[in-house]
Order: sequence, then C-alpha cells, then structure tokens
Amino acid sequence: MDFNGTWKIYSEENLEEFLKVMGAPEMMLKMRKEMKPVIVIEQNGKDFTFTMKTPVCTRVHSFTIGKETEFTTMDGRKFKCTVREENGKLISEAEKFTSVREIQGDDMVETITAGSVTFTSRSKRV
Repeated sequence: MDFNGTWKIYSEENLEEFLKVMGAPEMMLKMRKEMKPVIVIEQNGKDFTFTMKTPVCTRVHSFTIGKETEFTTMDGRKFKCTVREENGKLISEAEKFTSVREIQGDDMVETITAGSVTFTSRSKRV
C-alpha cells in the first residue's frame, strides 16, 4: 500500500449528513461544504503522519498501525481510535465511526460510516 504523497479531494458524498451525525457545529458544516482539503500522507513502515490542510486550519495526526492514538477533529474535539492495516486498507475504528481508506486505481478513497450514514471522499495524487 502506497499512501505517501499529497492528495487533493475532488469528490465527497454525504458530507453534510455525516457531519450532522458526528455533532459538528453548524458553522463547521457551512465552512467545510465550501472547501476541499489537501491531505499530505507520509508513511515510514508502520508509522504515519497525516496533514490535512484547509484555508481555515491545518491538522496533523501521527499514528502507528495497531496502537491507540488520540486525534483532534477540525473543530477541536478529541477522540481515540486504533488504525489497523488489512488487505492494503487502513481501517480506523472509533466509538462513533469506522473509516476505511484505500487506493483504487489512481484514487484514494475513504469511506466513513457513522450510524446509518456513510460518507465517501475521493482524492487524486497531486
């Protein structure tokens, strides 16, 4: 699995519904709908650093496959999860959601399920 690189989100499905289910503030919903983040991923063995850049803020998350890590949402809320690798996919499980990130052809696809809502994000390497 080669997630290394800079990725530009070009497509998102069910973003607003997902953010509502996750309890994001109304202001975050409005701002996030207008922007497509750039994600920079650096992988060194089992260690990853994800940097999500938007015009409003930049968030950096570092984690190691198989170890519990604390993440911070764009609006500052914290949560813990463990990321595992399975069949070339990065799978994150937290209390409120499950995320599956994978490479499909030239795209990086992330599918996040929270309750009955599924959010899908597609990115191209830039």
